Amino acid sequence: MAINKIQFEVQVQYSRPRRWRLAGILPIMGRVRIIPRVDDAPLTELIDRFELHAGMQPAGGTYGGIVPAFARSLRIDDHFRGKSVMATGLSTPLLVCECGEWGCWPLLAEITITQDVVIWDRFGHPRGSERDYGAFGPFRFDRGQYDDALRDLSTPTSSDLP
Repeated sequence: MAINKIQFEVQVQYSRPRRWRLAGILPIMGRVRIIPRVDDAPLTELIDRFELHAGMQPAGGTYGGIVPAFARSLRIDDHFRGKSVMATGLSTPLLVCECGEWGCWPLLAEITITQDVVIWDRFGHPRGSERDYGAFGPFRFDRGQYDDALRDLSTPTSSDLP
Protein backbone atom coordinates (compact mmCIF):
# COMPACT_ATOMS: atom_id res chain seq x y z
CA MET A 1 0.00 0.00 0.00
CA ALA A 2 1.15 3.54 -0.74
CA ILE A 3 2.47 5.79 1.99
CA ASN A 4 0.93 9.25 2.15
CA LYS A 5 2.59 12.43 3.36
CA ILE A 6 1.00 14.34 6.25
CA GLN A 7 1.26 18.01 7.17
CA PHE A 8 -0.77 20.09 9.59
CA GLU A 9 -1.54 23.58 8.34
CA VAL A 10 -2.18 26.27 10.93
CA GLN A 11 -4.48 29.03 9.74
CA VAL A 12 -5.53 32.11 11.64
CA GLN A 13 -9.02 33.21 10.67
CA TYR A 14 -9.74 36.81 11.55
CA SER A 15 -13.17 38.12 12.31
CA ARG A 16 -14.82 41.00 14.04
CA PRO A 17 -18.05 40.07 15.82
CA ARG A 18 -21.06 41.69 14.16
CA ARG A 19 -22.12 43.54 17.31
CA TRP A 20 -18.64 45.12 17.45
CA ARG A 21 -18.85 46.19 13.81
CA LEU A 22 -22.23 47.79 14.42
CA ALA A 23 -20.87 49.66 17.45
CA GLY A 24 -17.80 50.83 15.50
CA ILE A 25 -15.40 48.86 17.70
CA LEU A 26 -12.23 47.96 15.83
CA PRO A 27 -10.66 44.91 17.53
CA ILE A 28 -10.31 41.90 15.30
CA MET A 29 -10.27 38.42 16.82
CA GLY A 30 -8.09 35.63 15.47
CA ARG A 31 -9.15 32.01 15.65
CA VAL A 32 -6.57 29.29 15.00
CA ARG A 33 -7.68 26.36 12.85
CA ILE A 34 -5.68 23.24 12.10
CA ILE A 35 -6.24 21.56 8.76
CA PRO A 36 -4.53 18.27 7.96
CA ARG A 37 -2.95 18.08 4.51
CA VAL A 38 -2.59 14.70 2.83
CA ASP A 39 -0.09 14.60 -0.03
CA ASP A 40 -0.13 18.42 -0.10
CA ALA A 41 -3.94 18.62 -0.46
CA PRO A 42 -6.08 20.01 2.38
CA LEU A 43 -8.28 17.29 3.87
CA THR A 44 -11.18 19.74 3.53
CA GLU A 45 -10.77 19.66 -0.27
CA LEU A 46 -10.34 15.88 -0.42
CA ILE A 47 -13.53 15.23 1.54
CA ASP A 48 -15.47 17.91 -0.37
CA ARG A 49 -14.59 16.24 -3.70
CA PHE A 50 -15.48 12.80 -2.34
CA GLU A 51 -18.86 13.88 -0.94
CA LEU A 52 -19.79 15.87 -4.05
CA HIS A 53 -18.85 12.96 -6.33
CA ALA A 54 -20.87 10.57 -4.12
CA GLY A 55 -23.92 12.86 -4.37
CA MET A 56 -24.10 13.49 -0.62
CA GLN A 57 -26.16 16.40 0.64
CA PRO A 58 -25.05 18.67 2.13
CA ALA A 59 -21.59 18.57 0.60
CA GLY A 60 -18.91 21.05 -0.39
CA GLY A 61 -17.69 23.71 1.98
CA THR A 62 -19.20 22.11 5.07
CA TYR A 63 -15.95 21.27 6.88
CA GLY A 64 -13.33 23.42 8.52
CA GLY A 65 -10.17 22.86 10.48
CA ILE A 66 -9.97 21.84 14.11
CA VAL A 67 -10.35 24.85 16.44
CA PRO A 68 -8.30 24.04 19.56
CA ALA A 69 -9.79 26.99 21.48
CA PHE A 70 -13.21 25.31 21.39
CA ALA A 71 -11.98 22.28 23.36
CA ARG A 72 -10.57 22.92 26.80
CA SER A 73 -7.69 20.71 27.87
CA LEU A 74 -7.09 19.59 24.29
CA ARG A 75 -3.55 18.49 23.56
CA ILE A 76 -3.31 18.66 19.80
CA ASP A 77 -0.53 16.06 19.56
CA ASP A 78 -2.62 13.58 21.58
CA HIS A 79 -5.67 14.47 19.50
CA PHE A 80 -4.05 13.46 16.20
CA ARG A 81 -2.74 10.30 17.85
CA GLY A 82 -6.29 9.18 18.57
CA LYS A 83 -6.10 9.93 22.31
CA SER A 84 -8.25 13.02 22.23
CA VAL A 85 -10.60 14.31 24.87
CA MET A 86 -12.89 14.98 21.88
CA ALA A 87 -12.90 11.40 20.56
CA THR A 88 -16.19 9.53 20.41
CA GLY A 89 -15.51 5.86 21.02
CA LEU A 90 -12.77 4.81 18.61
CA SER A 91 -13.37 7.76 16.27
CA THR A 92 -11.50 11.05 16.34
CA PRO A 93 -12.64 14.25 14.60
CA LEU A 94 -10.13 15.16 11.89
CA LEU A 95 -12.23 18.11 10.71
CA VAL A 96 -15.14 19.97 12.26
CA CYS A 97 -17.93 22.11 10.89
CA GLU A 98 -16.88 25.20 8.95
CA CYS A 99 -18.41 27.18 11.84
CA GLY A 100 -15.75 25.71 14.15
CA GLU A 101 -18.03 23.77 16.48
CA TRP A 102 -16.84 20.24 17.20
CA GLY A 103 -20.26 18.62 17.49
CA CYS A 104 -21.94 20.40 14.60
CA TRP A 105 -20.59 18.59 11.49
CA PRO A 106 -17.39 16.59 12.18
CA LEU A 107 -15.51 14.20 9.92
CA LEU A 108 -14.49 11.25 12.06
CA ALA A 109 -11.86 8.55 11.52
CA GLU A 110 -10.15 5.82 13.44
CA ILE A 111 -6.47 6.53 14.03
CA THR A 112 -4.29 3.43 14.36
CA ILE A 113 -0.65 3.82 15.35
CA THR A 114 1.97 1.11 15.04
CA GLN A 115 5.72 1.27 15.35
CA ASP A 116 6.09 2.01 11.62
CA VAL A 117 2.85 3.58 10.36
CA VAL A 118 -0.13 5.72 11.30
CA ILE A 119 -3.38 4.83 9.55
CA TRP A 120 -6.53 6.94 9.20
CA ASP A 121 -9.48 4.79 8.15
CA ARG A 122 -13.12 3.97 8.84
CA PHE A 123 -14.16 7.53 8.07
CA GLY A 124 -17.63 8.52 9.07
CA HIS A 125 -20.06 11.13 10.19
CA PRO A 126 -22.16 10.91 13.36
CA ARG A 127 -25.29 12.10 11.57
CA GLY A 128 -26.63 10.00 8.81
CA SER A 129 -25.87 6.34 8.41
CA GLU A 130 -26.78 6.85 4.74
CA ARG A 131 -23.43 8.62 4.27
CA ASP A 132 -21.06 5.87 3.10
CA TYR A 133 -17.36 6.73 3.41
CA GLY A 134 -16.14 3.19 2.66
CA ALA A 135 -14.32 4.35 -0.49
CA PHE A 136 -12.62 7.32 1.23
CA GLY A 137 -9.11 6.48 2.40
CA PRO A 138 -7.48 4.77 4.11
CA PHE A 139 -4.50 7.07 4.46
CA ARG A 140 -1.21 5.54 5.63
CA PHE A 141 1.62 7.69 6.94
CA ASP A 142 5.19 6.87 7.86
CA ARG A 143 5.31 7.00 11.66
CA GLY A 144 8.51 9.09 11.78
CA GLN A 145 7.18 11.64 9.28
CA TYR A 146 3.84 11.78 11.15
CA ASP A 147 5.58 12.38 14.48
CA ASP A 148 7.75 15.09 12.89
CA ALA A 149 4.64 16.83 11.49
CA LEU A 150 2.99 16.78 14.93
CA ARG A 151 6.19 18.06 16.55
CA ASP A 152 6.26 20.94 14.05
CA LEU A 153 2.61 21.67 14.83
CA SER A 154 3.24 21.70 18.57
CA THR A 155 6.26 24.03 18.35
CA PRO A 156 5.06 27.62 18.03
CA THR A 157 7.21 30.07 16.11
CA SER A 158 7.04 33.84 15.92
CA SER A 159 5.52 33.51 12.44
CA ASP A 160 2.52 31.70 13.97
CA LEU A 161 1.49 34.82 15.83
CA PRO A 162 -1.10 37.11 14.23
